[in-house]
Amino acid sequence: MTLGRRQLASLALPMVAAACGASPDPNYYTIVTRTGPTFSAGPKIVLLKDIGLASYLDRREIVRSSEGYKLDIMANDWWGEGLGAMLARVLVGELGQRLPNSSVYGESGAISVDANAVVGVNIQRLDADKSGTLILNAQVAAEFNRPRRLAARNFSISRPTPAPDIPGLVAAISDAVGELADGIATLLQP
Repeated sequence: MTLGRRQLASLALPMVAAACGASPDPNYYTIVTRTGPTFSAGPKIVLLKDIGLASYLDRREIVRSSEGYKLDIMANDWWGEGLGAMLARVLVGELGQRLPNSSVYGESGAISVDANAVVGVNIQRLDADKSGTLILNAQVAAEFNRPRRLAARNFSISRPTPAPDIPGLVAAISDAVGELADGIATLLQP
């Protein structure tokens, strides 16, 4: 069965119209590191495992909100890299700053280490509520091997967005991730 030119054109028009609705040049964003308090104590070598993300966050588009049983996804505002990889990169840098006497590595990096502490982070929520306040909900667990012990904590961090747009949301996310790094550094204290 073959399609005539008119039939083919009638099928192609809706696809062309849909393609024209999306901008060819999305806006790309990144989470930036924030400095925090430093701790002189801490494990000599820390390994940050790959970040566990709630599935709704694991996309290139930025999720503005998950309130009201609906995802508000920004079709033309994208993360500059995978969100899990970006969060890991930022947390490795922030933990390295907060724990200057520790060496902090990411699981996905090229360096393989025999870590004194292995940290796992699950991000359960990272978006704004109805009022525009950023909410970060995370679970963190640290396993120490010299001496062997476990430590775990749930984090619920709220940060106001400095502006009601995507740059304001990303700035609040950067602040909240910095606060999470403060909490993880505290969890890694002897």
